[in-house]
Amino acid sequence: MKTVKHALLIARKDLALELRTKESLNAAGAFAIVILLLFSFAFDPDSEMVKEIGGGLLWLVFAFAGALVFNRSFARELPNDCLDTLLASPLSPASLLTGKALANFLMLLAMELISIVIFGIFFNVNWTHRFGELSLVFALGTWGISMLGAVFGALTVNLRLRELMLPIIIYPLLIPLLIAAIELTKLLLSNQAPTPSDFLWAKILVVFDLVFTALAIMLADTILVN
Repeated sequence: MKTVKHALLIARKDLALELRTKESLNAAGAFAIVILLLFSFAFDPDSEMVKEIGGGLLWLVFAFAGALVFNRSFARELPNDCLDTLLASPLSPASLLTGKALANFLMLLAMELISIVIFGIFFNVNWTHRFGELSLVFALGTWGISMLGAVFGALTVNLRLRELMLPIIIYPLLIPLLIAAIELTKLLLSNQAPTPSDFLWAKILVVFDLVFTALAIMLADTILVN
């Protein structure tokens, strides 16, 4: 219970700092809008192909924009040895890592909400008819991305080329999650009836989140003391 409380405090601190500076949200939001705008000129908004590629386009935008958020997650703790102070405090490494992931998760969800609205306008796609299911897919996919981002953000925070190394490391690991999220998003945007294979994609999302969250919590001491 104490770990959960501490994780919420870390997430609250990070969100307060982000709302004050808006560094990550502005960068990620601007990136997402520009990419969606450029692709809207490349494809006919009225074609059926948009529904086929829409899921892939959205999740590629989310993944690349997420890297801009993850790079700042632990980097903002480097000045004045704030990270060392946090590690020396009674705060457990698991709560610090989970709190960072939770803050990333909420910031990414805010960016994704803006992106899906822009996507609907630019590509003339009605995404509201299955909004509840789409929100669940976004939440499951975003949590997996956020947890991996927090883990490898901590591992690369002291590297000089962390902005380059972080995406190179996490994107190959995200392939199963992204494929599952893309397939489910494509299904929901097309408003098709789910098949047994579609439920398999949902299971992949859930298992991915559970496995990497459990590993991150168990290995938090090793991840943060590097």
